Amino acid sequence: MNSQKSRILAQSQLVIERLSRPKRAAIGLAILSTFGMVTAFAVAPAADSTPVTLQTVVERLATPSVAVIPGTDHGFLREEVVQRGDTLANLFSHLGITDKEAFEFVRSDSTAQAIARQLRPGKQVIARTTDSGELLALHFPVNGKDTVLAVTRGKAGLQAVEEAVALETRTEVRTGEIRYSLFGATDAAGIPDNIATQLADIFGGDIDFHRDLRKGDRFSVVYEMLYQRGQPIRGGRILAAEFTNDQKTFQAYWFAGEQGKQGGYYTADGKNLRKAFLRSPLEFSRVTSGFTTNRFHPVLKTWRAHKGVDYGAPVGTKVRSVADGTVEFAGRQGGYGNLLIIRHHGAYSTAYGHLNGFAPGMRKGSRVLQGETIGYVGQTGLASGPHLHYEFRVRDQQVNPLAITMPPAPALTTAEIARFRTQTEPLRAHIQMSQDATMQIAGN
Repeated sequence: MNSQKSRILAQSQLVIERLSRPKRAAIGLAILSTFGMVTAFAVAPAADSTPVTLQTVVERLATPSVAVIPGTDHGFLREEVVQRGDTLANLFSHLGITDKEAFEFVRSDSTAQAIARQLRPGKQVIARTTDSGELLALHFPVNGKDTVLAVTRGKAGLQAVEEAVALETRTEVRTGEIRYSLFGATDAAGIPDNIATQLADIFGGDIDFHRDLRKGDRFSVVYEMLYQRGQPIRGGRILAAEFTNDQKTFQAYWFAGEQGKQGGYYTADGKNLRKAFLRSPLEFSRVTSGFTTNRFHPVLKTWRAHKGVDYGAPVGTKVRSVADGTVEFAGRQGGYGNLLIIRHHGAYSTAYGHLNGFAPGMRKGSRVLQGETIGYVGQTGLASGPHLHYEFRVRDQQVNPLAITMPPAPALTTAEIARFRTQTEPLRAHIQMSQDATMQIAGN
C-alpha cells in the first residue's frame, strides 16, 4: 500500500513539474486513490525569482460517491442528477439499474409513471440496488410539492407511493438593481420568482410596479430558502426587505402575530404595511386604458366615459381581490361579460370585468381575502382584446383607483413594539451588511 501511494505521489509531482511556472502557480491537482484517500497538491503563487514550493496534503474522503449499504439487502446507493434530454432508460442506466421488471413497473404503474413525465434537468434521484442491478428502492422528487415518489421492493413486489420529505430552512440575503424590470433584476440576483412576487405584494401599496419603477432603483431582501439534502427546493417567506424607488426608501419586516393573530409586514417603526386595498388586481401587467370621462370605445366606435382601469394581460392570468370582502355578484352582465363584484368594508366595492372564468367557490355570499385569486383574465363582453376591466367604487360610484389615497391597516400595539424590535434587529443587520458588501464591490 505504501509503495502504491509513493508511485501516485511521484507521478503527480512529475505532471506538475512539467507545467510552465505560471500554470504551476495557479493549479491544484487532486488524485482519488483506490484506497479511499485524497491527495491534494496546492502550489503557492510565486515570482519567477522565487522557488516554487510544493505542499502535499493527505485528507480522508467524508463520503464515497458510491456506498455499499450494510444489512440483509447488500446493495449499492447511487445518486444521479437528471440531465437535459435524459429518458427513463438513460436514468436507469446512470443509476446502475438493470432491472427489466422495475423498468416496466415505472412505465406502467399509474403512480410511478410520474417519474418519466417529470424528468426535469437538475433533479437529484437516489436509487438503492443489489450488486447485480436489481432495484431495491428509488426516490424521485415530485414537481411543485415537498414530496418524493418512492418506488420500493418488498415481499409483495414493487410498489410506488408519494411521501413527504423533511426540508431544511436557510436564510438567504440578496441585493439587486432595476435595469428593465423587477423580474429581470431578481433573476440577475439569483432570487426565486416566488420571492420576487412577494416583494411586489409587500410594497404594492406604496409602489405601482407597473408604472413607478425607475432604472437604478435598488432593493435588498432577506428570505427563507427551503432545502432538501443540501439542494434548494423553493423560496419560503420574505423576512425583511428594503426597496429604494425614485430615491425614496421603503422597508418591510415580517412580524408573526400572537397566537390567534395573523402575522404581517411592518415598517421599521412598527407601522403596518398592509393597506386596506392593493393598488392593482394583477401582480404584473400594463395599463392599456386609464380612468377618463371621454374615451373612444374600440368596439362601439363611439366616444364615451371609461370609469375604470384596463390592464392588458394574457388570457388565463390570475386576478386577485384587492381587499377582504364578500362576493356580491358573479355572472354575466352586458358589455362587462363575465363580471365579479366584491363588497368590502364601509362604502367600498370593486368590480372585475371581461373575465375568462371565475375561481372555484366564487358565488354570491362567498368570503374572499385580500390577494386571493378570484378569476382569470379573458375577453368576454365588449372587449377588443384580452384584458381586465377593473373598477373601484365608493357608494357604488366609480372613482379612479390610481389617484385615491388608500386607507392603512392597524399598526402594532405598544406591547408588541418591544418584541417586534427584538425580532427585527438581526434582520436589519443582514440588510446593512449586504448593502455594504455590494457598495464595496461596486467601488472596486
